[in-house]
This record gives sequence, structure tokens and C-alpha cells, in this order.
Amino acid sequence: MMSESERELYSVGDVAELLGLHVRTIRNYVRTGKLKAVRIGKQYRIAREDVEALTGGSVTAGPSPAPGVGEAVPSAEVSTIVQIDPLTPETAHRLATLVTAAVHSPRGGTPGPRVQTIHEPERSRLRLVVLGNPADTAALLTLIESVLEPGSGLFPAATAPEEPRDDHR
Repeated sequence: MMSESERELYSVGDVAELLGLHVRTIRNYVRTGKLKAVRIGKQYRIAREDVEALTGGSVTAGPSPAPGVGEAVPSAEVSTIVQIDPLTPETAHRLATLVTAAVHSPRGGTPGPRVQTIHEPERSRLRLVVLGNPADTAALLTLIESVLEPGSGLFPAATAPEEPRDDHR
């Protein structure tokens, strides 16, 4: 049998006040699936356990905690656009595949950053739009930087100009 605290439901406004966030932020969390909610009529209701799953701790009713105090854990998301050029279509495809595989590889059950790749062959350009938490995004940017280094194997080795041959020996 469920206890009273397990059945507790909050409105979007209640959750926003509990976590010290704006109502629009909570609605966005619900819309993107970051926070589970049930729609009842025209309003959302959010279970206490789902708020606790979002924050990673218990939720205490009452006024919003001061920044850095209480159970609410702030989260940050960054958006980054990486533009790489010039790239051949083959190299752009290889890099896009590498980045996509990197963000979809398992990392202890936490989802990685979301990445959209945009190849502009007419400009020999690849754009990567990255959205994610700062640490995962930084790790992905480090990976991208490392594969763009000379000698990484991503780019075909440049052919050195031929040395003049001395056929008179």
C-alpha cells in the first residue's frame, strides 16, 4: 500500500516554487521528458517521486530553498555550434559518424549530449550543433579537437612534394 507522501501530487507552480525555478522551466522539463507528469484536464500534476528523481534527493514542502541550500540541485545545459571547414564530403561523413557514435555510446546510463550534424557540401563545411550538460559537452569538444589534430588518421595524409630525382648517379 502506498503511503500518503508517495501519492502526493504537485502542480507545475508548486514544483517551480519547491525547486526555485521558473514555471516555464518546469513546463519545458515536462515537455522534453526530463520530468514526468500526468495531464489532468488542462493542467499537469507531478508526483513527488518524479520530482525527487529529477533532483536526486528528497523534496521537502515549504518555501524555496536558498541557492546552494536544500535538496534542489541546479542543472545547466549548454548549446554549442562547432563549424569545421574545409572538409571533403567523405571526411565530413566520417567525422559526423564518429561524433554521433560517441554521444550514443553507453556511459553509465546517463544520456549524452544531443548532436545535430549539418553538412554544407557547397561550402565544404560541417556544422555540429551540440546541446548537453557542460561536462559532457566539453568532453565531446575535446574529442572533436583531438581528431582534427594532424596525424589523427581522420584526414588523408597529405602527399609531400616529390624530391627532385638525381638520375645521374
